[in-house]
Amino acid sequence: MTAKQPNVLLISTDHWPAELLGAAEHPSILTPTLDELARSGVRFRNAYSECPVCIPARRTLMTGVSPRTHGDRDFGETMPMPDLPTMAQAFRDAGYQAYAVGKLHVYPQRNRIGFDDVTLDEEGRTQYGVVDDYEAFLANQGCAGAQFDHGMSNNDYTVRTWHLPENLHATNWATQEMVRTVKRRDPGRPAFWYLSYRHPHPPMVPLEAYLESYRSADLELPREGSWCHGELPYLLQAVRGRNAHMGPRQTRDALQAFYALCTHIDHQLRVVVGTLREEGLLDNTVICFTSDHGDMLGRHGMWAKRLFYEPSTNIPLILVGAEGDRRIGHHRVDDRLVGWQDVMPTLLDLAGIERPESVEGLSMVSDKKRQWLYGEVGEGDHATRMIRKDNFKLIYYPAGNVRQLFDLEADPLELENLSGQPSYATILDDLSTILIGQFYGGDEEWAHEGRLEGRPARRFRPGPNRGLSSQRGHHWPPPPKTNMQQIQWHNEDDS
Repeated sequence: MTAKQPNVLLISTDHWPAELLGAAEHPSILTPTLDELARSGVRFRNAYSECPVCIPARRTLMTGVSPRTHGDRDFGETMPMPDLPTMAQAFRDAGYQAYAVGKLHVYPQRNRIGFDDVTLDEEGRTQYGVVDDYEAFLANQGCAGAQFDHGMSNNDYTVRTWHLPENLHATNWATQEMVRTVKRRDPGRPAFWYLSYRHPHPPMVPLEAYLESYRSADLELPREGSWCHGELPYLLQAVRGRNAHMGPRQTRDALQAFYALCTHIDHQLRVVVGTLREEGLLDNTVICFTSDHGDMLGRHGMWAKRLFYEPSTNIPLILVGAEGDRRIGHHRVDDRLVGWQDVMPTLLDLAGIERPESVEGLSMVSDKKRQWLYGEVGEGDHATRMIRKDNFKLIYYPAGNVRQLFDLEADPLELENLSGQPSYATILDDLSTILIGQFYGGDEEWAHEGRLEGRPARRFRPGPNRGLSSQRGHHWPPPPKTNMQQIQWHNEDDS
């Protein structure tokens, strides 16, 4: 450890697509803080979540390895963290103090995964038997168990404004807890801080002031690709079927609320940055802003994550260096292909800390760049896989053996599937060969003699959604532990 080693602030959100930044030329979103940070550093335009669902993505972030190595490519709710060095532990081993605030999403919930301490917000997951620090905070404010009394679900897009005083909103709470953590630091050692906001992940409960700022905005409704009107793979039938009720009015309401949650976070980050400045820490602090995955937000008639279309898997990644660090610079956009496994080695590199041998990711400030990136999520008929290389993306659905090919430079909205066009056959074959080479854990059965064969096609038939997409109730007294089979948020097909 040296006196000049920088502090590191890693900021993560949940469900934030890369395109939702003013710096990315989005026509409606208001993100003045993040835009300024992007101008003060570098924005990575081609950053991807290798497994765009919360728990696997966060395992990748905290270990610097792929889902193949950490063992979760679905949603391992009760799977302990793998026996690998974590980012927090690597910083602590180098003499740093390491603290986290917000959503960690590990099991057991109080596992600190290498941090000195964690101030926890687990979005009301009382089925694990833990009352987290945000719930305790609400109780101390006279609002015990009331965080979900707004009636909105964690996994759908029905909208209303926040029902408690503004200072009790989870975004404000996380901000203030991080500010307190910064102020209580050991002044004799550098710090690694992880600030993990739960939003803009539903429930869609923005503050009234932020929702009002978007009510008169001319929001462009999401578009659908021409390929949406043919026979779709089983997984896409399911995703579209679960959100078939989202008409133009519901979609507009959801977009306004989602953007409002984003802008709220953006403004709260000003408090965190201002605290670093007033504490005399800003010039010697590396700041990284990113998200575990995005959200389809109605594109192609789909919502949420678990897909490899750009709104779901392309994530924001902004890096601001300590003053004078020429490896990062400012007013830069970097087009290299990066994944969440690259965050850990990058931040360690910027702090002058040797990376653990287990880390698979690449430092984003080094000269070494990957040629392609593999993505995977789900198992069996719910599986989908991706290869991104150059300007092209291959998305594969084994159920029905469906391939989709998109040219992201010519068609960034992924409106035209090129897989059936003879002029793209060579590119399609090249990406398919790379894809097959990544198969493991049973996926090998989808290919024979170097050709994709997949699984039989299925038709999705919707089942009931009696739990209202994992609706939470009143949390005082804390509800008993629940059989995990009873709390699945998604509609299962009835076949």
